[in-house]
Amino acid sequence: MKSKIARLKSARKIRSKLSRGDLHRLTVYKTGMHTYVQIFSPEGNIVVSASTLEKDIRKDLKHTGNIETAKIIGKVIAERAIEKNVKKVAFDRSGFNYHGRVKALADSARENGLDF
Repeated sequence: MKSKIARLKSARKIRSKLSRGDLHRLTVYKTGMHTYVQIFSPEGNIVVSASTLEKDIRKDLKHTGNIETAKIIGKVIAERAIEKNVKKVAFDRSGFNYHGRVKALADSARENGLDF
């Protein structure tokens, strides 16, 4: 339980710094089985989202909690954001360490057109 509290404390600190800017915020949340990504407007409204729970994303995957899936989610969120004319975002990792799935997702989103 201590690690969850530490993660939430870190997330609160990150979000307080990001909320000062006028950028859209790319937020990542992950569990052992799934990855969820949302882009919030500066006002706090959800612009686009993607997750491993979506049937069209999950149909060809064997497991939804790995790095390959995170890369796919990063590509999907970047494509959906560009359709909505959102190209520059601030990356909110929600207190998760920047490695593994979080890093793969961020790299994939950058490769597919998001700027952060």
